[in-house]
Amino acid sequence: MASTIVLRQRIKSIKGTRQITQAQQLVAASKLRRAQEYAQRSRAYADLAEELLTHLSGISEVERQPLFEKRAVKNRLYIVITSNTGLAGAYNANVLKQLTNAVHEDRAAKVASHVIAIGNRGAQFVRRISEVDMRAAYPGFGDHPSANDLRPVLNTIIDQYKAGDVDEVHVLYTKFKSTVVQIAQGLQLLPAQTTPGEQITSTISNFEPDVETVIDQVATRLIEAQVWQALLESLASEHAMRMVAMKNATDNAKDLIDDYTLELNTARQAAITQELAEISGGAEALNG
Repeated sequence: MASTIVLRQRIKSIKGTRQITQAQQLVAASKLRRAQEYAQRSRAYADLAEELLTHLSGISEVERQPLFEKRAVKNRLYIVITSNTGLAGAYNANVLKQLTNAVHEDRAAKVASHVIAIGNRGAQFVRRISEVDMRAAYPGFGDHPSANDLRPVLNTIIDQYKAGDVDEVHVLYTKFKSTVVQIAQGLQLLPAQTTPGEQITSTISNFEPDVETVIDQVATRLIEAQVWQALLESLASEHAMRMVAMKNATDNAKDLIDDYTLELNTARQAAITQELAEISGGAEALNG
């Protein structure tokens, strides 16, 4: 049994840790409320953007445009959204597991994997993967991202796809379902693809002033909406998973404090009993 001094030090240390985790839980809960509202409010627009891209991909005039050109996949680009810090449960691990599985599949298919990392955790992980080219790394955009923060990522995606440097672009992120359910998943951005089970028929349409100008601008904005939504979903998921993780850590700290307090009381009682026994034995020795 540990001494009472050691037990008191452990209890004091755990109480300090509990204060930190409890504070982080409250901060994450307050941030989650705003992030959840933003993600849910723009979800309908992102879904519509995906539908429009799917519809455009079925128009005959659009099939030959740079952003819709389908070619044999030799280079695949992944946009990986993670956090800058840890202590968020399995938030980062789930997304990075998706990336690892995708890279293994690419290797088996002899496809080169390229990554744009958003968040320091993702960038650190990608640097340790062999045969993966990290095209760019961006720190997390904070709790209040803006379109200007996302524009460099968008420009890189568009430019590399138009130049033929990559043949497919996917974004890997965490979709927010509820406070306790978040799902890591991937979404193909380029080229636009038909939703499974949906039939798209080629149609003839009129574009003003011309096909190139309209499709380039419209498709760029719609892709931006999809990446923006993935960022908002990931942000809400991060705060939710951090809140739950910190709550679990706080509860565990309380259980440890209770266990060590019980052990401390037992040790104190044993010490008092031993002292009384020594006093009684000394008194009997004197009387004898």
